[in-house]
Amino acid sequence: MADIAHWRARRPPSIERFTDALFCREPDSIPVAELKVDETVKAAFLGLARWPKDPREAMEAEVRFALEAGYDYVRAPATVDYQHPGTKHRFAYSANTDEEQERLWHRQGGGVLRSMADVEVYPWPDPASADLSALHLAAELAPEGMGIVTALKGGGIFERAWFLLGFERFMTATVEDPQLVAETMRRAGEVWYGVVERCVAECPRVSVIWLCDDLAYAEGFMVNPSIYRQHLFPWLERLSALCRRCDPPLPLVHHSDGKLWDVLDDLIACGVNALHPIEPKAMDIVALKRRVAGRLCLIGNIDLGYTLTRGTPAEVEAEVIERIRTVGPGGGYCVGSSNSVTDYVPVANFVAMNKATHEHGGCQG
Repeated sequence: MADIAHWRARRPPSIERFTDALFCREPDSIPVAELKVDETVKAAFLGLARWPKDPREAMEAEVRFALEAGYDYVRAPATVDYQHPGTKHRFAYSANTDEEQERLWHRQGGGVLRSMADVEVYPWPDPASADLSALHLAAELAPEGMGIVTALKGGGIFERAWFLLGFERFMTATVEDPQLVAETMRRAGEVWYGVVERCVAECPRVSVIWLCDDLAYAEGFMVNPSIYRQHLFPWLERLSALCRRCDPPLPLVHHSDGKLWDVLDDLIACGVNALHPIEPKAMDIVALKRRVAGRLCLIGNIDLGYTLTRGTPAEVEAEVIERIRTVGPGGGYCVGSSNSVTDYVPVANFVAMNKATHEHGGCQG
């Protein structure tokens, strides 16, 4: 336990290592990658009592964490102000602190939009007002060789639409009022695209665009895939084209939980470069690698249901080694959790995952 608790990555960051993997090339070593690591885990890893609240101090800690945990990038979100209610709850279930953690739950029932008239009068965020201060801080503080991964904070295009409508209203509207669904997703897509345009134009150190948009459960899709093909995937095509026009071209990563077999070809055709997080209970990553090798990088798959949360560091190491053995050859794979590193992941298990990747994925350290 002492060795794990005090492990720190020894190799310098290389954003080329990460982007090589995302573009399905074979990097010098397999990267570690996460959509998010909870602040309680990051604080415990760095030996902090709690995560800083001051934005500059928080980004300084974020950069230090990325360096010491072995990431080739620092995460810096762009933020827009969507005015809609959610329900906040506090829980005391962190594996790394006794302090309560706050979670925001979006409404299943009625959202702020019920009709086309609501869509017209809703104060849709102006991409010009998006807060990019975290990206600018990251560009200032990140050392040479480290990239910046950015995503629009608070969900993707499909998710944002049902957040605003409420899950039940969104689902009924797909049948009863399809134009409401179409217009809500169009407006959400305009915001997302406009913010990404600003990110790549104003923050030249941005290296990866990561779209977070859950499309499925472990058993199947949330809606008929035709909804995605009509109202989401055209936006992915536009985002991919924007990323390709950058110099150098930026990889586009799509996060979605669940069983996605039936839209894999759609995602590839849209120009998505990588898929995260490959839930073990939803898709067999070995079979998935055989199907998409050379066309779609796979990120994640280290089991959050048991191994990372309730297993031992030795079990985590064994699972990482197995993924490297079965999915790593030929490139196009990054080790990470099967969703994100939540506050109920013990820091020792998080460290075991990254340490094993460095030791067995081609890194010496």
